[in-house]
Amino acid sequence: MRAVGLQTHIWANNTRSILLLAGFPVLVVLILYGAQLILMGFGFLPGTGRGLGDDMALAASWLGWTVPTALIISALWFTIAWFGNQAMIDAFTGARKVERRTEPELYNLLENLAISRGLRTPTLRMIETDSLNAFATGLHEGQYSVTVTRGLVNALTRDELEAVLAHELTHVINKDVRTMVIASIFAGIISVIAELVFRGLVYSRGGRRDNKNAGPLILIGLAFAVIGFVLAFVIRMMLSRTREFVADAGAVELTRNPDAMISALRKIEGRSSIKGPDEVQQLFLDNQPDGVGLEGLFASHPPIQKRVDALVKFGGGRDPGPWAGGAPSAYGASVPAAG
Repeated sequence: MRAVGLQTHIWANNTRSILLLAGFPVLVVLILYGAQLILMGFGFLPGTGRGLGDDMALAASWLGWTVPTALIISALWFTIAWFGNQAMIDAFTGARKVERRTEPELYNLLENLAISRGLRTPTLRMIETDSLNAFATGLHEGQYSVTVTRGLVNALTRDELEAVLAHELTHVINKDVRTMVIASIFAGIISVIAELVFRGLVYSRGGRRDNKNAGPLILIGLAFAVIGFVLAFVIRMMLSRTREFVADAGAVELTRNPDAMISALRKIEGRSSIKGPDEVQQLFLDNQPDGVGLEGLFASHPPIQKRVDALVKFGGGRDPGPWAGGAPSAYGASVPAAG
């Protein structure tokens, strides 16, 4: 993806954000309706005693109060998450705020990149782990934050680290970070609804199964719930895949150094694992599954090789090949990028 297309991506990203906000109530309705049909089928909710269509109509009539209730609860959760998302992310990842006096060179790199784009410098955070990764968070100006791992700082040269910081700053510039944080909040809400549905299934053995439409109701309810979950997953995938290609291109645009971004990706490749909820991991610079096949197909991030290929093709960079490792380096040191 060419760097000259960044503005087009920003417009597309804003459109996706609107679709995400508009689509969330639809997903809630689908999942709630499916849950009600399932609970009716298992006898936890009363049926009409008549035909399947009557039972489905009765379940639909309940949406008049279950949907507003769910949306009120979701709004409360969204408000809490809006103001407390950074504290939650820090708790999940173990990130801590660092100051200029403790990480002067790292802070100066981020500050210089922000100044070059007329931005307020994001807060800098560090995770004390040997893994190589980074991510940006925040919802508005003054709240943005860039987090890096200790392993990343130790392994990358100054130019490579600058490229990674530029990558994360591009997420801030393009408002990708805001969209992904909102998507993560929504995913958390849907996960809670999913847990309630499946808990109901686990304890359904004690329900009365005297509804003659039990089988069809359960199957139809499962279909509605699955459609809701799949749509939620598709929305998140739509938001997360292309953003990494564009942020790589944005890093090249900021630093004028495609080789640094490529060599940084090669060092990060296979060394980026950080424990945390899926909603948080989708914010990471790299988040590759441990498995292959279908698991890789549904990964939230494109493979490093594809990102490197794009930078070589459109950014004019050179690929040194997979990194064989080497002695840890301070960010001012020079370490060979390839084995």
